[in-house]
Order: sequence, then structure tokens, then C-alpha cells
Amino acid sequence: MIIIGEKINGSIPAVAEAIANRDAEFIKNRAKMQAEANASFIDCCASVPEAQEVETLHWMIDCIQEVTDLPISVDSPSPAVLAEAYKFCKRPGLFNSVSGEGNKLDTIFPIMAQPGNEKWEVIALLSDDTGIPKSAADRLRVFDKIMAKAKEYGIAPSRIHVDPLVEMLCTSENGIETNIEVIKTVRAQYPDIHITAAVSNISFNLPVRKLINLGFLVLAMNAGLDSAIMDPVNRDMLGMVYSTEALLGLDDYCMEYIGAYRDGLIGPKK
Repeated sequence: MIIIGEKINGSIPAVAEAIANRDAEFIKNRAKMQAEANASFIDCCASVPEAQEVETLHWMIDCIQEVTDLPISVDSPSPAVLAEAYKFCKRPGLFNSVSGEGNKLDTIFPIMAQPGNEKWEVIALLSDDTGIPKSAADRLRVFDKIMAKAKEYGIAPSRIHVDPLVEMLCTSENGIETNIEVIKTVRAQYPDIHITAAVSNISFNLPVRKLINLGFLVLAMNAGLDSAIMDPVNRDMLGMVYSTEALLGLDDYCMEYIGAYRDGLIGPKK
């Protein structure tokens, strides 16, 4: 499983305070914690006004790169901000994100096609100018548009993390069914593509959120999810990732599961 560590995001009050105070040690500690928990990418989201975003991301990216060599997921809703902020990364990372909305694809895909940027990857949200489509069929139409653009710019499916857009379970009539259908269809059409999700979105406004998150993670992984925006420090979530991979036959002889236990990443704290 590709784990995109979600703990450095300005929408989190403690992170917002650290950003406002330019508390570098706070940002560095969060980066180190996630790196030590075997995250694949460190997400970096400022959640500040767009006029301040590039400068703020520059500072945050520098903090992260002081303590870990993990690639960074540069996170902004603005393609113009992404087009500038990615330059601060010392190694190829992940654009978070593009969608079928506006000019996002035609801003980021040409950058990914440039010589030297061939290893950059991207999260692609299945939304467009109409918003988040309600049906699986409409989300898959957005997906087809994104993949057509990717082919136009020579972006291989293996560089794309498709996000089917997880909505709150308590306000969605058939959200789980829609997500599972989208994940299964995308996986069948493109075996090498990555499929990701902000797992915790499913449980907003529900009690004991972790139970819903854990259940959804298993369902989504069984459908073909191989990437997740999640908290790698959450031992229950990380344990569910390793155990589900073992149960799905994705972990030969359970070696990754056993290794994670021996390294103290899952199970009771030693």
C-alpha cells in the first residue's frame, strides 16, 4: 500500500498554529513521525490564502526535507500554486491534485511531461466543473477525460493516483456502492494505475469514527485501492493495511506483516 501521510495539513488546528508561528520543529517532528511509520509520501498542505500559499509551502517543504528524504505530496487546490511549489522539492514527488475542473489538467500534465519531471506522479480527482458527480457512470466519464489528457501528454497510468472521491457515509445514499464500482472499473481497465482515497472522509459526523474508517479501508482495498491518504502513525489503521494485504494474497508468506510487527509498527506498543 502506498501511504500518503496526512498529518502536515493547515486545516488541522495545531498545524495551522505552527504555520502561523513558523514553528519549524513542530513541522519537522510531524514529518519524522510519519517517515518512521513507513509513509510513502509526506503530504504538505498550507491551507492559507492563495496569495501566501507558495511562500508558505516553500517554508514547509524546506522543513520536511531537513528531516526526511521521503518524496513530498505538494497539496493545493490551485494549479498555479502547484506549478510553482513543486520546484522547491529536491526529488520527484506527487502533485495533489488535478481534476476535470477548469485548466488543471492542462497546467499540471505539461509540467509532468517536461524532461526531468518523468518521475513526478499526480492525484486525479474524479470531479469536474459541475462538481462531484453523483453516479459512478458520471465519475467514470470524468476519469475517461483525464486519461485521454494523460495520453495526449504521454503520462503513463502508473504515474496517476485516481481518487474516486469518498463522501460522508451519513449523508450519502449510495456512496459506498459508487466508490466500489468506480474502484473496480478503474482497476479492471488500467491494472498499473494507482487508486487512492482520503479514507477518513467516510466517517465525518459519525461517532467512533475509527470503526467506520477501518471497515471502509478493507472494502476499498478488496475492490482495488492501493494508495491511501491517511495517518500512518495510527497503529490500528496501519495494522489493518498490513493485515488486509496479507489476507488478499498481496504479501507473500505474510513477510511484510511479520516485519511490521517486528519493527513495532503494528500491534501493542513495545
